[in-house]
Amino acid sequence: MTAAPTGPAFSVHDIPFSTYGSWFDISPVVAEKTYAEDLHLVSHQNGMHGVLRLVPLDPATGERAEARVEATPGLLSWTGEGGHVDLAYESPDTVRLRGSGLGIGVFAATQTLTPFSGTYFFHDPAANGHVFTSYETGRRYRVTVLSGALADPTGTQALGSGDRGLAVTAAADGTWELAIEELGTSRPPYASSAPFGEIVEAAKRGFRDFVEAVAPWRSSATPAAELAAYVVWSATVRPTGLVTRPAVLMSKHWMDKVWSWDHCFNALSLAPGCPELALDQFALPFDHQDDSGALPDSVTHSEVLYNFVKPPIHGWAFGHLRRRLPTPPGETELAEAYGRLERWTDFWLTARRAPGAELAHYQHGNDSGWDNATTFDPERVVVTADLAAFLVLQLHELAELAAELGRKNETRRWTRAAEETQTALLEQLWSGDRFVAQGVAGGDTWSSSSLLDLMPIVLGEHLPGEVAGTLADHIKAHLTPYGLATELTTSPHYLADGYWRGPIWAPATVLVEDGLRRAGHHRLADDISARFRALCETHGFAENFDALTGTGLRDRAYTWTASSYLLLAEAHAHRDSH
Repeated sequence: MTAAPTGPAFSVHDIPFSTYGSWFDISPVVAEKTYAEDLHLVSHQNGMHGVLRLVPLDPATGERAEARVEATPGLLSWTGEGGHVDLAYESPDTVRLRGSGLGIGVFAATQTLTPFSGTYFFHDPAANGHVFTSYETGRRYRVTVLSGALADPTGTQALGSGDRGLAVTAAADGTWELAIEELGTSRPPYASSAPFGEIVEAAKRGFRDFVEAVAPWRSSATPAAELAAYVVWSATVRPTGLVTRPAVLMSKHWMDKVWSWDHCFNALSLAPGCPELALDQFALPFDHQDDSGALPDSVTHSEVLYNFVKPPIHGWAFGHLRRRLPTPPGETELAEAYGRLERWTDFWLTARRAPGAELAHYQHGNDSGWDNATTFDPERVVVTADLAAFLVLQLHELAELAAELGRKNETRRWTRAAEETQTALLEQLWSGDRFVAQGVAGGDTWSSSSLLDLMPIVLGEHLPGEVAGTLADHIKAHLTPYGLATELTTSPHYLADGYWRGPIWAPATVLVEDGLRRAGHHRLADDISARFRALCETHGFAENFDALTGTGLRDRAYTWTASSYLLLAEAHAHRDSH
């Protein structure tokens, strides 16, 4: 019999099967928007690479067998007419497979081997295992047959092009079992840590413990909470390479990085139940802060990019984060956060302010996180209201931190800077009806139909009431049945799959909902939260969503979307209970 599933079922076409800490997943998604016929072992070291192809086999013919794939957090199964294959993670770098009535083929995903690319395959007599070495990942993948009949491997020690791999079918008792490990140059021969059933149970327990920690409030009113927790749990990797801490990647599809604003939403969702992991998420980009104080655009296993930055939402995020932690940070932790936020703020106030300017500017839409928003159509080097608003919040957070650390002069300095920045924002960019953007080169101003122009609502209680009310009215115009369209759906620039020119995004939703609530517009905030939660419950945790149909777009397993659902669902559950 196949092992009993537990937890929410999901499609591996949408969400990769993986485990906490692992740098690889099992999925048919092998590259951006590219779906293979078979499931692959897909590594995220040195980029995203489909390394091994996993093929259920008809034991009578040795040919590929048709099989239905089912997945729950602890167990992946292929089920065909004649039998089944089960796969579970024994550890972050090892999966165990067991089958009955169906065999399994483990083949190199690419056929061509050159001196600089591809996969070499050989039998390692010292470990009694078959090894695939991948140029792309720089890692080895060792297959150890624990029971069953091994057919003659194909392509051992072969160079050039051709199939490489092995096939395993049942032994006399009708079953087979093997292990696949991702490793460096060498390790002792594989030794089983437990029977397959116990491995499945341990995997299930690992996820159950996580979901109990991050979503103890879940109920039938928050039906997507467990799956959201799985998306975050399964996308978490252990420290390796340039990833200095346990990290929640944005996805174990092709968006397999930590971008320097996405991480804030993951940190916030994790804070009450997994405080250490939450603090690691917040701190990771700051580990790569450069000499100017700038954060990198993104961090991944073997690459840190500095060609763009991301918006300074970190003061807003840290203020929420430290209040959500079960134990408030101590003086040492506060001082470290203060120093990092100070340098990040000084970057914006020096490197990103033109001579004589009071307000900072972006150099490209990518700096804002809203890459192609219509705000940036006239020019790209632009002073925008969202940036000024985020800096005001960051300056207020620095003032609060300075006060808690007993630094009175710095408290006064940051408070004055926050007031001056907000005054400049309202005097220079508020038109009386909406905020405008201003080109740095010539001083021209313009407005757009982008929700980005309304993001100063994040100032919440700091905004004059009439400004907050006007912004709230404009925000209502962006509401569709599914949430906040990032471009007005009536705009000539609206595109259903236009990235930031229409689709609904999680971070904008959370930031707007929070600002509205702090500004006293609770009914509208409730409505936005309800629509976004219903969207995720129906359409999953995609990178973004079609604003008019709700369909998930782009990467379908995005952690900041899952974390945003968890944040909004938790807050809703707590409001409901009072």
